[in-house]
Amino acid sequence: MSATGPLPSAHPGARRAEGPPVSAVLTPGRDPASPLGRRLIDDAFLDDPYPTYEALREAGPIHWSEEFFGGAWLLTRHDDVESMLRDARFSAQRTGGWVMNSGDGARAELQGFQRLFARAMLFRDAPDHQRLRRVLHAGFRPDVLQRLVPDVEALVDQLLDGIDADCGFDFMQRVARPLPARVIARMMGIECDDEARFITWSDDLAAFIGAPMPTLQQARRAQHSLLDMGRYFQSRLTRRAFSADDLVGRLAHAASDGSIEEGAELLAQCAMLLFAGHETTRNLLGNGLYHLLSRPGLWSDLQREPGRLTGAVRELLRFDSPVQYTGRRVAADLVLHGQPLRRGELVIGLIGAANRDPRRYDDPDRLDIARRAFAPLSFGSGPHVCIGAALTLIEAEVAFRHLLRRWPGLQLTQAQQKWNRNPLYRGLSVLCVHDNADVRRTH
Repeated sequence: MSATGPLPSAHPGARRAEGPPVSAVLTPGRDPASPLGRRLIDDAFLDDPYPTYEALREAGPIHWSEEFFGGAWLLTRHDDVESMLRDARFSAQRTGGWVMNSGDGARAELQGFQRLFARAMLFRDAPDHQRLRRVLHAGFRPDVLQRLVPDVEALVDQLLDGIDADCGFDFMQRVARPLPARVIARMMGIECDDEARFITWSDDLAAFIGAPMPTLQQARRAQHSLLDMGRYFQSRLTRRAFSADDLVGRLAHAASDGSIEEGAELLAQCAMLLFAGHETTRNLLGNGLYHLLSRPGLWSDLQREPGRLTGAVRELLRFDSPVQYTGRRVAADLVLHGQPLRRGELVIGLIGAANRDPRRYDDPDRLDIARRAFAPLSFGSGPHVCIGAALTLIEAEVAFRHLLRRWPGLQLTQAQQKWNRNPLYRGLSVLCVHDNADVRRTH
């Protein structure tokens, strides 16, 4: 459960510092000496970004690219990305230029979007970030999440009961998309009948957040969905349609005692919880199942040793992270690997590259479900580490366990997979699978 993403500086377009070392600069599509010789984000990258990440890592720890909001520094290696996430000199409070520079003449039009978006916990620095996180932490304690497991089990069974796996089905549409929407709705104390709206809202926000250069149309759609989410929660807060134990109730109580501001700040936490509780989980489910089924023997290995599933889910998270990068704004001038970074410039930590860094992981391009290694950076690190990480892992483990029990012969349907073309939220839009009855009869 994480919605972290890249954000531009407060001024229009980050500016490259003067005189960077030649080896540290990558200007895709312009620099003939580029280790890639092409633009970073193209169709090949969207299908498989990891060869590009490898080239970047080996070319150097820091590069300049103009493909992200007109200019950003890219960090390629694990230690640097983790340090950025933990260092207060890199600010999470950075939505102004991102929203307001989405289209010419759109600043006034997008004021409502910025008003809510900027107040989400994800985009706040200390001390506001800690204040908001303390309120929400109680809803994600281990004991609370363990009590939720039977509900997740029931929701998974409910989804799978309606599927004829012999005939084949699209896992993304039938399971990966609806499951996290239903789980976060249960936690927040809101109606699952609104699932379709939740998913549409999430899609619109993901398209905006995941665009390296958002268009005005993407910003308008994201604003429409975010404001709709705000109105949705405002209606429930007005009617007191929540309980003291659900997440909306906890937020409402915090607003009443002054821990959270009424209005935009309260609504922003509600809206972004709903979004973050859905987007990352569905892509972990889809990416994970795809990789388990596309490698001979892995599915049957987990059939024989279901106790390995917990470690397998964490390795799947590392191997193909649902969140591929995250951004920060330089809060004060600094020097990194000999390169001056100036206040206001955008820095992007390439999580997907960090999770495959051979300096951190042995044989990192191999999916090893028995791997015992450092936790990946897929949920972030430091103060902004994803508050719902444990929930996402629970959902994935429960879903895969039930799939393994029901359909031991589950297989990919030939040539029926499609990546979503979002460079930030990497995932599948289509993942067609079917159960092989011959395999099922042998179990």
